[in-house]
Amino acid sequence: MSTPDAPAAAAGYRQFPTALRFSLRNQMRNRMAALLLVAFVPVWFLAMRAMAAGEDKPLHFRLFATRDTLVVDAADLTLISAGLNALTMITGFAVFDAVRRTLVFDRRLVFAGYRQSRLVGAKSLAIGLVSAAVAAYTAVVLLVFWRPGAAGWAAILAGFTVMALTYGAFGLLLGVLVKNDLEGFFLIIMGGLLDTFLQNPLGNPLANEPVLQWFPSFGPMQFAVAGAFDHSALWSHLGLGLLWAAGFTAAGLVIFRLRTRHRRGR
Repeated sequence: MSTPDAPAAAAGYRQFPTALRFSLRNQMRNRMAALLLVAFVPVWFLAMRAMAAGEDKPLHFRLFATRDTLVVDAADLTLISAGLNALTMITGFAVFDAVRRTLVFDRRLVFAGYRQSRLVGAKSLAIGLVSAAVAAYTAVVLLVFWRPGAAGWAAILAGFTVMALTYGAFGLLLGVLVKNDLEGFFLIIMGGLLDTFLQNPLGNPLANEPVLQWFPSFGPMQFAVAGAFDHSALWSHLGLGLLWAAGFTAAGLVIFRLRTRHRRGR
């Protein structure tokens, strides 16, 4: 025998898949992000490899976990940093734009009876799925320009995935925090450029200095380079990248809950 609360409970359980479907649809409707993903990634790889191809001197890259210094090919290392940089812009833009466009609608859903926890869970899962898909595509395109081997490619894919999750979470934070699009776009572009290219010793003489350990791309870059060139797995550094993603996500979701909470009248 059903209770009076049974229909309400069933409707509550349907809220999560509905919210997830809306979140994924809003992410995929961003045509600019789709264009960046399909066209920008291969062009960016091609341009960065062409710029680094003229450097015939070997690069020295330091692995902070093992304190080893690797001698690596400049063009191949630049492809890793270029992939990380492309992911910062694509995932950051896509999530930021989707969150900004739907924030008012999400607030109305809460007023209509949607639970914030289900909206938060749906947005988090959607960001994770989109980030993983974008990272996988970027890693596949990389194979056109460089074949690092199966284990090395898997390490690069893992680093790309963590980087995409980090800047997807950063886009979520900016989407609920900043007041207009220009501020968000500027922070994503400048933050991604400074974050990723400072890790590459080709253009930054201070790339092997300890100060860069405080940047979000440090962990994914160290893990990808170690796997591709040294055939070692620096899991602690991959975990460090996940901590950045978790921190941005937690901050963004707290602000999201505050901005969509139901303020009761007197």
